[in-house]
Amino acid sequence: MTRADLSPAHRSLRTAKRQALGLLLLVTAVFIATSVVERGLWLNGVKAIAEAAMVGALADWFAVVALFRKPLGLPIPHTAVIARNQERIGRNLAAFVRDKFLDVPSLVALIRRHDPAERLAQWLLAPGNTALLGHQTTRLVSAALETVQDAQVERFIQKAARALIGQVDMSRALAAVLDTLTHNGRHQALLDDVLAKLIELLKNEDTRAWVAQTIVLWLKKDHPRTEKLLPSDWLGDKGSALLARALESLMADVTANPQHALRAQFDTAVQRFIERLRSDPEWERKGEEVRTWLQTDATVGGYVQTLWLDLRGALQRDLADADSVLARQVGKLGLWLGESLAGDAALRQSFNDRLEHWVQGLAPDVSAFIAQHIEDTVRRWDAEEMTDLIEVNIGKDLQYIRINGTVVGGLIGLVLFAVSHAGEIWRAVGGG
Repeated sequence: MTRADLSPAHRSLRTAKRQALGLLLLVTAVFIATSVVERGLWLNGVKAIAEAAMVGALADWFAVVALFRKPLGLPIPHTAVIARNQERIGRNLAAFVRDKFLDVPSLVALIRRHDPAERLAQWLLAPGNTALLGHQTTRLVSAALETVQDAQVERFIQKAARALIGQVDMSRALAAVLDTLTHNGRHQALLDDVLAKLIELLKNEDTRAWVAQTIVLWLKKDHPRTEKLLPSDWLGDKGSALLARALESLMADVTANPQHALRAQFDTAVQRFIERLRSDPEWERKGEEVRTWLQTDATVGGYVQTLWLDLRGALQRDLADADSVLARQVGKLGLWLGESLAGDAALRQSFNDRLEHWVQGLAPDVSAFIAQHIEDTVRRWDAEEMTDLIEVNIGKDLQYIRINGTVVGGLIGLVLFAVSHAGEIWRAVGGG
């Protein structure tokens, strides 16, 4: 592999190795040179320093190399430490990440320290970010639509719908829905809304004209002779007004009186219907027929297919538009969320509290999953590739350890030589 083919990290590691090796060769050359020439006190000192530096460099070279591979390829015990302990490294790394980074207390402390709700609000309110959010959403949706196949989606939707419908007891499900809707008199509020709408409708001139016309048509159809003798248009107008006033009066009475008899009758009818849905075999049979029809009818299947194709087509047309409705709506939603969070401290606190609760509930499972993934991934790595990866990331610093070992060894050699030859040195420098 040429230098140009190496990554910057590999080139940096190679440079550090050459520096450490160059220093080792230098002190070795000094040691050899001082060993073959006639020596005196000072040359002996230089030789001692070079010798100690060489020993320190060789010792650190052996230690560094032994981490990654067998020095000189020799089967020396306790070498190639990383490759031999690959599984243990993966297991310990996974446990470290799980227990020190993804543990519940650390994640909760992270949330409390950084206030995610406040940061989210500020990001959403920053100029351009909501547009970016909308744009990225359209990209994700477009990618998802391009990934899925129509036939696969249709089959999945139909299968899921049939499976879901197959689990539903139609009559009992409808009874449960109605029971929920009528709990604590909720249906009476619905009745009030319906009555109010009906009163409003009866006051409408178009409605009264339609009722009058209906009365006239009824007279002409069922009583043609009488209709010719009577002012049918006048009767229609008067009848429409009379009927409207009567109904308005009745519905106003029902609306104003919570104890009105019609309300009680409405309650009784609803409860009777709910009970029939729950216990009447005839209704149960009808519910089963409906469920079977929904599961097997070709028209329903065709409707599901058409529904998906229409939805997909509409989404694709919108996503292709530079002024995408989806992007604008997502942007508006993001802006609304940002403004809501920024303006309501209680809402931000609630958001953070819920996030903490979510973390406390899910973090153990998520951290265990991630830890297992790390352990399995490290175990599957090729030992040589893993060793190279670790060496590239930390090897440069280890080469400086070799350089430091050379320097420290030389200093130790200097100290030992000075101590062992203190008298000679003292006399040599004129100390008497």
